[in-house]
Amino acid sequence: MTHDARVTAGTAHPPRRAGVLARLIRDEGAATAEYVITTLAAVSLAGLLVALLRGDAVKDILMGLVKTALSFAG
Repeated sequence: MTHDARVTAGTAHPPRRAGVLARLIRDEGAATAEYVITTLAAVSLAGLLVALLRGDAVKDILMGLVKTALSFAG
């Protein structure tokens, strides 16, 4: 059966398939999706930093740095 015979027989719909393919190829909204992914990564990193900075070991290190800096100043 030729391509024309299949189209007229109703077993294939090239124009519809071409429309679906065209919609898949378009990149509308791609920039928005990239911004969302970047924002989620930034928020995740911020959450990780907050969790680390709330730990006692980090507080001790930071207090040691502040005390050392203040001892050199005065």
